[in-house]
Amino acid sequence: MKFMGQVPIKLENYFPSPLKALCRRLAMCYCVFCVFSNLHLSLLYMKTTLDMLESGELEEITDALTMAIIFSFSTFATCYWLIRSQTLLKFISKVNREYRHHSLAGLTFVSAKQSIRLAHKVSLYWLISCTVGVVSWALAPLLLGSHTLPLKCWYPFDPLKPGLYTFIYATQVWCQFLMGCIFGNGSALFVSVVVIMLGQFDVLYCSLKNVTHHAQLLTGEDLNILRKIQQELPKSQDDELNQYALLIEHPTNLKELSVSKMTHNANLGQALHDSLVECVHIHQFILQSCDTLEMLYNPYCLVKSLQITLQLCLLAFVGVAGERSAMRAINLVQYLMLTLSELLMFTYCGEMLSSHSIRAGEAFWRSQWWINGHLYKNDILMFLVNTRRMVKLTAGKFYLMDVQRLRSVITQAFSFLTLLQKLAEKNQ
Repeated sequence: MKFMGQVPIKLENYFPSPLKALCRRLAMCYCVFCVFSNLHLSLLYMKTTLDMLESGELEEITDALTMAIIFSFSTFATCYWLIRSQTLLKFISKVNREYRHHSLAGLTFVSAKQSIRLAHKVSLYWLISCTVGVVSWALAPLLLGSHTLPLKCWYPFDPLKPGLYTFIYATQVWCQFLMGCIFGNGSALFVSVVVIMLGQFDVLYCSLKNVTHHAQLLTGEDLNILRKIQQELPKSQDDELNQYALLIEHPTNLKELSVSKMTHNANLGQALHDSLVECVHIHQFILQSCDTLEMLYNPYCLVKSLQITLQLCLLAFVGVAGERSAMRAINLVQYLMLTLSELLMFTYCGEMLSSHSIRAGEAFWRSQWWINGHLYKNDILMFLVNTRRMVKLTAGKFYLMDVQRLRSVITQAFSFLTLLQKLAEKNQ
């Protein structure tokens, strides 16, 4: 996001103090340059669309309008994250600082490493897919050996002149690369945070499942007794399915567990209270992080939903009614698949986060709470009441980002597509 101008680069960290003010100005100038790179093509395509309105060629109008929408959203995304960059950096810093690497010590444990690895893979593969999709479009004229530009838009001069062609071509390639990465950044960041939060929910579930045994470890329980209980636990293939969203539960190696390093608390009731309080802290961290994610993304998702709806409609119409060529068909399919994939990522991740946010109570019931429940029953009741709060990721507070939203966006897009096809038939 720093390379795409969405977050200012901290150049002052690499130069002496007298040059810090200059470095900040240079960083902001680069961000402005990235904004202008997207904005100028957005304006050129708007002018192209207005000129096409007079010709009456609906296919050309929709083609130009599609690119105008794409570059307009790219400009919006760059400006939006640039304005919210400080909030975003504080949020990411908090997540990196406070997330739990693993669950509380008990008979079993889960490690958050798997969710971090998955978030990294999703981000990497998605950004590669977005980059390949736009670069293949940009390189199409070179692959076909034609003296044309990848983006056909209005210019106040002849862009195919020998002195200007190379410069304009390089500018369009840079803008398309920038646009592809900007599209990928917003959804990759969203999915990465959701995947990490799902991993934290799994850490919470496993900690709740081991509340009693963690308290026994705190009070210096005999490890031989705990080993015997551990041996009686169901095997992984026989255990309850879908307890966790992403992580895998492993048995704790009690032979190598050093109980002497733990704080022995002679009062089992206090130890149970302390164990549940730690689970409450994990739960509060997750809810606060999800609230910040919602605050950051609900305006972005509102504009993104509108952009995806229009883009799906126009891409489908251009693909059906536009000119027939192999390279163009491949590029249109790439853009269409990337758009659908991005919509699926936002809605599916929102659905997963909402559904798993209210399962903390289920996880607690898996612990042996009935054995010593009378020692901390008030804590249990307060915790269970708070676990009923569902995490909701919305689009501008109007719509939930869930699977239902996926269906409605696709329905709206193809309703507009039907309308455009009828207009095209009428014009013919």
